[in-house]
Amino acid sequence: MKANKHTARPWWHGYAAGLLGLGLSSAVIAEASVPEVHSHTLDNGLKVLVLPDQRAPVVTQQIWYRAGSMDEPAGATGIAHMFEHMMFKGTENLAPGEFSEIIARLGGQENAFTSRDYTAYFQTLSNEHLETAMQWEADRLANLVIDPDEFQSERDVVKEEWRMRMRDNPNARLSQQLYATAFVNSGYHHPIIGWEPDIDAYSVEDLHQWRAQFYHPDNATLVIVGDVDPKTVFSLAEKHYGPIPAGFQTERKPRTEIKQHGTKRLKLELPARLPRLMMGYKVPSLVTAEEAWHADALTVLAALLSGGESSRFANELVRENKLSRAWANYTATARAQTLFTLTAIPNQDQPIEEVEAVLREQIERLKTELVSTEELARIQAQVVASDVYQRDSMFFQGMRLGIYQTAGLDYRDALRCVERIQAITPEQIQKVAKMYFSDESLTIAELKPLPLDTDERPNVPQSLEEPAHVAY
Repeated sequence: MKANKHTARPWWHGYAAGLLGLGLSSAVIAEASVPEVHSHTLDNGLKVLVLPDQRAPVVTQQIWYRAGSMDEPAGATGIAHMFEHMMFKGTENLAPGEFSEIIARLGGQENAFTSRDYTAYFQTLSNEHLETAMQWEADRLANLVIDPDEFQSERDVVKEEWRMRMRDNPNARLSQQLYATAFVNSGYHHPIIGWEPDIDAYSVEDLHQWRAQFYHPDNATLVIVGDVDPKTVFSLAEKHYGPIPAGFQTERKPRTEIKQHGTKRLKLELPARLPRLMMGYKVPSLVTAEEAWHADALTVLAALLSGGESSRFANELVRENKLSRAWANYTATARAQTLFTLTAIPNQDQPIEEVEAVLREQIERLKTELVSTEELARIQAQVVASDVYQRDSMFFQGMRLGIYQTAGLDYRDALRCVERIQAITPEQIQKVAKMYFSDESLTIAELKPLPLDTDERPNVPQSLEEPAHVAY
């Protein structure tokens, strides 16, 4: 990801609290109409989704490739992220960085990001300039130039990014080691940015192979949100993306994670300011769940534990001084089996064993006690309010559509998330807690701080809480 990356606020932060503070119930909020998405598939396989939004003369273009770090071969970890950087390094028609300069001159913003599951590129600008953005986005898909000198230079940039995000950030290293320990043969085993020796060993041929395998129209979804006419957008897509030939689709190996038999534990001793404990339970996503409601119930459960100031962790752990900080994280739209994580920072001089016991007590309560209807209604209202908040942003409306479609889900399910969340019952929450929060599928990671060298302070601020979207 480039330096000016977007940062995401937690789902239910701020706006949700404001709506609830005004006394708006989930029933009232749900009256907001579900937007209509227009869909068209080009002959070359490119899926085009258009969501009209006439509130401002602005449009966002996003192109999503089903190619994330989970798809990388051994020995080339991080190549998805490396290739993302190279997509800004020029084409047969544009010099390195010129596409970015064009968007900036038009008053727009652009960026890209790589995750475990996909890579996406986007621009937001005045709707009168949409064709320009489409022209040059299609150009770098069709005519990217991978110059060896540019590659060497950009690899140095990625290595510096690795040093900042990984080497000098003990919290990131703990998260990375949690996933590497929890997953053996899943593509989630290695960090998105890659292992350092693999970064050193990249070649230009690795980039060409990645491009040939994944960067073609039938492995992509184009999402357009804003003040546009769908028919016009489809016509522009045919004009600029239509001539690009489809790729040769090879069957992807499933890389299904092997069954875990018992709790795994690891301890990292690193220079750090604060200790930290992470607990990760293997759980399904919407893609892998036997029934979709399992993932929806886990989403509600994460909100129940740490969704804002009225959550259980905030009320019962932090305010009662049982822990300094604590939060839960779960991504329902992962392409593979994933982790439901609990993270905690102890109070000063608090034994790490006590931290684990406090978190386990919360998990056991979910298994033995039904959530009250009042507490569940409050959490569901927060999720509904978050949906309203996200509709205020063209960018996040596009993000949601792109994520669902690229994960292998039906994009229309992204528009039904409120309905699904409102249908979850206390009994379903208890059932998923019993099904998935087992020691048989648990990995526990501890960060034990060593003294910081005052002459070599970490380059990255060690925040108490990582944003939910950050992955290592």
